[in-house]
Amino acid sequence: MLDLEFMRLAFAAGAIVGVLAPVVGFFLVQRQMSLIGDGIGHVAFAGVAAGYLLGISPVWTAIAAAIVGAVGIEWLRAHRQAAGDQALALVFYTGIAAGVVLISAAGALNANLFTYLFGSILTVSRSDLVTIAVLGFAALAIIVVLLRALLAVSIDEEGARVAGLRVAALNGVVAMLAALTIGISMRIVGILLIAALMVLPVIAAQRVAWSLRSTIALSVVCGLASVLAGLTISYYANLPPGGTIVLTATGFFLAAATVDAVRIRV
Repeated sequence: MLDLEFMRLAFAAGAIVGVLAPVVGFFLVQRQMSLIGDGIGHVAFAGVAAGYLLGISPVWTAIAAAIVGAVGIEWLRAHRQAAGDQALALVFYTGIAAGVVLISAAGALNANLFTYLFGSILTVSRSDLVTIAVLGFAALAIIVVLLRALLAVSIDEEGARVAGLRVAALNGVVAMLAALTIGISMRIVGILLIAALMVLPVIAAQRVAWSLRSTIALSVVCGLASVLAGLTISYYANLPPGGTIVLTATGFFLAAATVDAVRIRV
């Protein structure tokens, strides 16, 4: 399997995504905004369509659109223009509708959108890997630097505000990190499935973790294992990699839930 260059590239890119996605997802789950990835993903779809229309790389237009959508969701929520679920619904439906219209305007109704929607290991090139590595490590570096502040805002937003933290700016950072994660993960999992990889490892880890830091660590282990095992299974079983990765993450959640149930009974 590893004799094939496209599989080596897929595993390298997948490892970065497998670490980054659950780390960012942790803060979303703590803020009870697990579905924000879906909303941003649909805006990213509109970005892919805009890329076809403008004749430029859909990856960069998807990242740009995702960041705009994430900032929009956070602005609506922070300014009480809409509740969290309402802001997500607004961005969710607007994004998918804009994507359909832009794809039609570009005359690209038969374009290979499956690659961007559900991921494809065959599409990971060396330049893609460089982009994923640079942006992925930059996002992780931001999280490491701001970890204490991000944890404080995610756990108790009002307490963080009283303590003098710049809550609005930190919430914006989390939203943009989520958008960046979705944008660079299109090649591996797809913009419609990346939200699952951001959430499932986290809720699996919560079942067996004993602290916040252990939750983050176990989330990373689960996310990384899901990507590596999912890619391996998809290669040998000839299955779609994005869906296989998410189903593997679901398996880890079910295993963690079983362990938690047994522990409670004991």
